[in-house]
Amino acid sequence: MSEQPEQSCLIDIVLDERTIGRGNADIEHERAVAIFDLIEENYFWPIGHKAGQDDKDRFEYKLNLSLIEQRLAFEISDEAGKAVATHILSLTPFRRIVKDYFQICESYYDAIRSSTPSQIEAIDMARRGLHNEGSETLQERLDGKVKIDFQTARRLFTLICVLHWRG
Repeated sequence: MSEQPEQSCLIDIVLDERTIGRGNADIEHERAVAIFDLIEENYFWPIGHKAGQDDKDRFEYKLNLSLIEQRLAFEISDEAGKAVATHILSLTPFRRIVKDYFQICESYYDAIRSSTPSQIEAIDMARRGLHNEGSETLQERLDGKVKIDFQTARRLFTLICVLHWRG
C-alpha cells in the first residue's frame, strides 16, 4: 500500500522498564498523562505498511519505546502484536531543545507565582516555541519512516521530554 491511509493510529504505548526505568510518583504520573493524551488523539503510520485486510478502514499500531545505547528505539507492531518496523533515533538532536524546554518551564512556573500576566504570556510563548521546535525535529527525524501529524509530533515530543525528566 503506497497510499497513506486516512485513519492510522497508535492504540498502545509501552515504555521498556529495563532500559527507560521507572521514576518517582510525579514522573510516572506525567508519563501516564503523556501516553493517555497521545493515544487519545494521534495520527501514526509506518510508511508503506499495509495492515491487515484490504477492506480495513482503520490501521492500528502499538509502540514500544526503549533506549539502546542512548538512542530512542521505536518498535512498532500491528494491533495483533506482529512486528512492523523498528526505527532507532539519536537523541542528540533533542538534547539542547529538551534542556532549554525544561529551563523555560521552570521560569514559567516561577513566573506564575510572581510575574505580571504579560511576562507570563511572553515566557509561555517561548515555551510553546521550543515545544514546536522539538516537534518539528521529531517529524524530520521520522521523515520517510513514520508519518505523523503535527499534533502527534507535539504529544510524542512531550513524552520524550518526560522520559528525560528526573523530577
